[in-house]
Amino acid sequence: MDKLSIAGLVIAVLAIYVGFSVEGGTVSALFELPAFLIVFGGTLGAVMLQSSTKQFFHAMSLLKWVFTPPVYDIDQGIKNIVSWAEKARESGYLALENIALDERDSYIYKGLNLLVDGAEIENFRVSLELDLELYREHNLRSAHVFESMGGYSPTIGILGAVLGLIQALGNLSDPDLLGQGIATAFVATIYGVGFANLVYLPIANKMKDIIHQQTLYREMIAEGLIAIAHAENPHAIENKLSAFRLQQ
Repeated sequence: MDKLSIAGLVIAVLAIYVGFSVEGGTVSALFELPAFLIVFGGTLGAVMLQSSTKQFFHAMSLLKWVFTPPVYDIDQGIKNIVSWAEKARESGYLALENIALDERDSYIYKGLNLLVDGAEIENFRVSLELDLELYREHNLRSAHVFESMGGYSPTIGILGAVLGLIQALGNLSDPDLLGQGIATAFVATIYGVGFANLVYLPIANKMKDIIHQQTLYREMIAEGLIAIAHAENPHAIENKLSAFRLQQ
């Protein structure tokens, strides 16, 4: 679990709650089902309209990364690559076949199998780089789904406020109902801005950071496998890849 993400969300909500309470507000005033339906439903509908079915559901499947992000251990990755280089140097590339069969990471699995199959070095490099770039772009589009939600939400919040004001102005003859209606209308604006800045945009940026870490890790794997394909010394490979530690 990413405790920092959980703590950040809790602190943000508590800060708003405490600040509103200090000003004399009551939390119950912030709970308006019609405003929530307009803002959340409108935002969700807008982003579904702009996204493909596959991309939308892929974005939803990556939502778990925010609180349980995948871990990419650079140090362990370097140790693995050096171990593969030593095995390849001692027994040839076929010695990596069993390692590939046990590998869960599809990218590493593909790279090791290309080595075992004796792919030409240039084709090997192009294949790994293309696979990395397409995978990165696919995941970034999922982050953009939440980024778009952060863009739509405040505007739809304003729309909800205007709709609420239209309803409130129908009670001009009753000042009490008019005041209550105006207060309710502006809750939609709070939802729109709040969801955008406390939920959607932070989720999008968190996903981008995780994708960056993932890309960095796979770039290291690619560099290591290409170095093995060039039959470089395992110690030299370790020295080369040590630069990736600075990016953790």
